[in-house]
Amino acid sequence: MSSATSITWPSKYLPGLTDNFVSNEMIVKGITARQIWTLLADITKWESYYDNCSEIKAPPSGPILAKGDEFSFSTFGFPPLPSTVAESIEPTSTRPGRLAWMAQSAKGTKEQEKIDVYHAWIIEDLDQDRVRILTQESQIGQPAKQLSIEKPNKMLNGHQDWLDGLIKSARELQKQG
Repeated sequence: MSSATSITWPSKYLPGLTDNFVSNEMIVKGITARQIWTLLADITKWESYYDNCSEIKAPPSGPILAKGDEFSFSTFGFPPLPSTVAESIEPTSTRPGRLAWMAQSAKGTKEQEKIDVYHAWIIEDLDQDRVRILTQESQIGQPAKQLSIEKPNKMLNGHQDWLDGLIKSARELQKQG
């Protein structure tokens, strides 16, 4: 797999060296990377297709996430996590889309409740009218250790819900026109 189609991990978040890591991927027919990107890069659309996020605060520059943007949202029962976009590259017909952010518990959070994550996405068009959507998250902290042993795996299932919601919403938008 080329570096364009795999996650670029900051060394701090390298999977296998953190407290928790999940990976979800779907390849589906009939929608495009551009259609998925439109829903994913616009933070104000997240709550319309993903039930596990709330209290979204878009960056001052607007709802489309760009490298360096700061935003926050609540997910998996955590209070809003201050986040910074590390990568935002819109997909083209020849290049995969890439979106990634770092999120850390707010200052003043008790040590046993702190979480530090890197969440990344790759969206790419494939041949035969298919799209590949990959999302991976690597986490550090006591809550991450707990999430890693829970059965069923809330993080894995939650991210699958995010993928399913993205795909369903893209298909609905496609039908509308």
